[in-house]
Amino acid sequence: NQLYKSACNMESPVNSKVKKRIANDDEEEHDHGAEPLHKVPPDIKPPQQIFDIAFHPTQQMIATGQINGRVRIYSYSVDGNQLLHRFNHHKRSCRAVAFSINGNSLYTASKDKSIHLIDVETGNIQLSFTKAHLSPIYSMKTVGEHLIATGDDDGTVKVWDLRHAGKCIMDVKENNDFISDFDFVANNKTLLATSGDGVLSAFHLGQRKLIEKSDNQESELLCVSVIKGGRKVACGTGDGIINMYSWGQWGDLSDRFPGHPASIDTCVKISENVICTGSMDGMIRAVNIQPNRLIGVVGDHGDFPIEKLRVSNFNLLASCAHDTKIKFFDTQNITNSIVSKGRSSEFTKKSRKKTNKLESNNQDFFSDL
Repeated sequence: NQLYKSACNMESPVNSKVKKRIANDDEEEHDHGAEPLHKVPPDIKPPQQIFDIAFHPTQQMIATGQINGRVRIYSYSVDGNQLLHRFNHHKRSCRAVAFSINGNSLYTASKDKSIHLIDVETGNIQLSFTKAHLSPIYSMKTVGEHLIATGDDDGTVKVWDLRHAGKCIMDVKENNDFISDFDFVANNKTLLATSGDGVLSAFHLGQRKLIEKSDNQESELLCVSVIKGGRKVACGTGDGIINMYSWGQWGDLSDRFPGHPASIDTCVKISENVICTGSMDGMIRAVNIQPNRLIGVVGDHGDFPIEKLRVSNFNLLASCAHDTKIKFFDTQNITNSIVSKGRSSEFTKKSRKKTNKLESNNQDFFSDL
């Protein structure tokens, strides 16, 4: 026993050199990852759970849709946030909010099947569709100067022209479950919709019809982002896998990236190569797409599931979750950390190899005792 204890405490010159290298690598990793953080606005804490958020395109304002049907507009800055407007025109939960392209109007959609258009400056309701859908509305997307797309719980997608009295210009039902998210590419007038039935649908707004649907993936598709300059489409699934499609080849997947421990409920594009994901486990992660690599955790809401992620034109990422908080993160910090994280991962791999070698040497040393 004394021999064994003395051998455990003994450090050979070779092992000490390996440990010094590991320590040096750890120091280099820490140096590469040390980036000064930019200031961000403080958390916003509405009184009720938030279903959706939307950034104003030109001003530092953010809108929220809440579970009790209330809609609030806040101004935000690093010095503090202020409530500007509150509305109670929805009878049931407000599930979706979106600003017009010029920012003059705010669109709201609800579980009560209605759509409202609000003047941001005056707070007056300019237009209302009380029975816009036969089923509760789940998602909404601004797709033009006067156009919005809405999807409901039964898989129906509608496009609305809000000029004058407003009217529905497209009404299609190609999915059998809720429309979870939209993305839109204006150059070719293509609207992408993900659904709880595990199908990605592509619509041509000019022709007002379906282009093609993907095969059923046997897992809910919960969010969608167009990346890589429009060449790739990333979809978050209920299984925690990112499904990827090549543009125009909607039938089957081109790639899959597993790794999230829970469902990916929301995602947003940070750059052409990087998206941020919000998951059921309350974590917000930055993910590099092709090469597929988890960059790191941006932030979290504790154990509360992430409801929505949105990006502003002022280099801010906002998140809302079941903890009734809106948190802000600087997207420049995410972008700047990509190179440093890549370097640090190389150092981590080297350190892991050296540590494994050290452990194997120790095992070989004690194998005969």
